[in-house]
Amino acid sequence: MKKLLALLLAMVMVIGLVACGETNVDPEVTEGNGQSEGAQLEGTYDITMWVSEMDGVAELTQEMIDAFEAANPGIVINAQIEGVTEADAGSKVVADVASAPDIFCFAQDQLARLVQAAALAAPGKKAAENIAATNDAGSVAAASVAGTLYAYPMTSDNGYYMYYDTSIISEEDAESMEAIIAACEANNVKFRYALENAWYTASFFFATGCKSNWSMNEDGEFTSVDDDFNSAAGLAAMKGMQKLAQSTCYDSNADIFTDAGVVITGIWNANAAAEHFGDNLGATDLPSFEVDGTSYHLGSYTGNKLMGVKPQADAKKAAVLSLLAQYLTNEECQMKRYEAYQWGPSNLNAQASEAVQANTSLAALAKQNNFGQPQGQIHGSWWDIAKVLGADAKAAADDAALQTALDNYKAAIDGLFSMTEEQKNAWGVIGGICGTSWDTDFAMTEDPAGTYTSAALELKAGEEFKVRQGASWDVNFGVEFNGANIVVEADGTYYVQLVWDGAQGGTVTLIPVE
Repeated sequence: MKKLLALLLAMVMVIGLVACGETNVDPEVTEGNGQSEGAQLEGTYDITMWVSEMDGVAELTQEMIDAFEAANPGIVINAQIEGVTEADAGSKVVADVASAPDIFCFAQDQLARLVQAAALAAPGKKAAENIAATNDAGSVAAASVAGTLYAYPMTSDNGYYMYYDTSIISEEDAESMEAIIAACEANNVKFRYALENAWYTASFFFATGCKSNWSMNEDGEFTSVDDDFNSAAGLAAMKGMQKLAQSTCYDSNADIFTDAGVVITGIWNANAAAEHFGDNLGATDLPSFEVDGTSYHLGSYTGNKLMGVKPQADAKKAAVLSLLAQYLTNEECQMKRYEAYQWGPSNLNAQASEAVQANTSLAALAKQNNFGQPQGQIHGSWWDIAKVLGADAKAAADDAALQTALDNYKAAIDGLFSMTEEQKNAWGVIGGICGTSWDTDFAMTEDPAGTYTSAALELKAGEEFKVRQGASWDVNFGVEFNGANIVVEADGTYYVQLVWDGAQGGTVTLIPVE
């Protein structure tokens, strides 16, 4: 309760800063350059920043800040720049908004939590209009919640496509998953596809026309989901996935290229792909697969990296930070990042440049994006719920087992919206488990008596606490629990509070609600 009160107090303080910031005058910009039209913002500003941890990004960012100062005489930026991976930045900010940096870069799937934590100062009206006009629609949607823009698009390259060996797979065969599997099996090489990762698993469901669209309110809270994975189309997706998962050439590790004939991955592995395949490098969109006489082209998620600005009590500093964020994400700066790191730009003019158009990997991504779906805001628990579908497809012996996997998936999705607000507040947790940051409530069912399970967890009286790894239950933490610590709600749903009490391998304590 003390931690909950402390969190609420911190959020109140941040909300207060946002309220102060609302009195700011939105800085005017000219063609996205971030140039001030007046001298009202002149001064020296000490700011903190988190950028990608990749070598040289901090130094490149400082060069861009120097250029911003040259374009805005009278504004001096003293920046402390730290490298923090975009995948972790959002969680770190939410954990302590007051101490978070003034500007930070993050992956789009963290936006909802940042909005909920009041950790983002939304760009003003004119800035938002400029961002929407100069960036692709997918990146603008990725930076928005309930129609409000909260962040500044940086890239539109967070998607996946196919690298392949042209010496064993022809351009024609590259269009057919079945032909690719046959070629890989015949040549004893791997078809690497991370089907135990929900981000990739979804590609089969998107191919057959399934959807999983999450709705949020203006506070960044998830209110409902339109999901039809558990359907005839979803079963077709499972059958297609099973074809690959049960092949002798299949391997779920898509971040290594050893013995690979095909790897489904993204721009981050471009150098590894070039080194592995050499002159036989091919890159294109994902193939099609066939189920019951119907062909389906594999879909994918399209994604973005964003830049966020923390709310400020100082109105002038808030305006300068917005101006600076616009500059650091403009066409020129996006092209500099492309030239240095091959980051795919979200800026429309940068995307149309000859250099970007000629990039083999980005051309493959652009081709696949014709079959992609923008990754909107998704409930954090979904990633754990959906990721087991690939392992279930591999383990299934018949269609009935595939359908059971889909039934379990739907039950887990439905469970996300069965808790009251009081229950959600009561089950505050810290640490990390099952790919979450202890911020996920797992709905438990009792079957058989004394055994409590969810899509990801298993707790059995007198035995060790287990976490689902694919289709099997593995002992993850050697801790016994008392069944009295399971709370039974009136609707028959079971909940357990888990508190991390040390590093992995330490103690997991199950505590009943007081």
